[in-house]
Amino acid sequence: MLKSMTGFGKATGNFAGKKITVEIKTLNSKQFDLTVKSPSLYREKELEVRSFLSDELNRGKIDANIHVDASEGDKKVSINQGLALAYLNEIDALKTASNDRLTGDTLNTVLNMPEVLKSERQELDASEWEAVMSLIKEATTQLNQFRDNEGARLAADIEKRIGLIESLRKDVSALLPERLAQVRERIEKNIQDFIKEDQSDKNRLEQEIIYYLEKLDITEEHIRLEGHCKYFLETMKGAGYVGKKLGFISQEIGREINTMGAKANHVAIQKKVVQMKDELEKIKEQMLNIC
Repeated sequence: MLKSMTGFGKATGNFAGKKITVEIKTLNSKQFDLTVKSPSLYREKELEVRSFLSDELNRGKIDANIHVDASEGDKKVSINQGLALAYLNEIDALKTASNDRLTGDTLNTVLNMPEVLKSERQELDASEWEAVMSLIKEATTQLNQFRDNEGARLAADIEKRIGLIESLRKDVSALLPERLAQVRERIEKNIQDFIKEDQSDKNRLEQEIIYYLEKLDITEEHIRLEGHCKYFLETMKGAGYVGKKLGFISQEIGREINTMGAKANHVAIQKKVVQMKDELEKIKEQMLNIC
């Protein structure tokens, strides 16, 4: 089952007066590219978050955002009174030494001194982190459901286009006898134009015709293309993340189509080849968004 790289998941919960919201958004990318934004209290757990999301999401450009709205009573800020008084004493001494020539808001000056104001560092509670991880898992589950639904839509479109390539391949197969007859006739005519009848070596002529027919034969490409298309569909329905593998198979499909076009030398077949290339390009565009 195909899984899209595009998705979105969101989960919200409450813990000890805090409203915690987790949002995870993913877009297509060749590799696993994760950005985590979270409060400083949770930074120590970032490696755990990365490991979990790497296992669950595999590929894509991923933005994970953990936001916390704390109640007023939970917001703790303190003043370093000792340091503030030390600054104030020094300012008073400076005022005395300068005969009270200092002006301005002294308290504002003190509070803007380095390290006077400080926030209390909180320790992360294990129960709180357990609640956060639960929300991360819930958001990830939603995101993966989104990816599965989008992947099913992409799979239906890709399967239809592989079917069109197969149909065109069968059209080419029906044209092969006519093509071979035309190639043989053209080779014989060209050789006869340059070799007089009484000087020609019939056996050599036959050997030359066989050589060029084998060189221009597209039977092998035709058979390999059929096999690649079948393998592509089988892989699509397999378990796990198959995007990269399907990308490799699509390259092989393109190689066989291109070789058929280069060898064809037949207008009707070349038209079919162009149509196959068009369908394959549309498949490759869709493949950019498959995990």
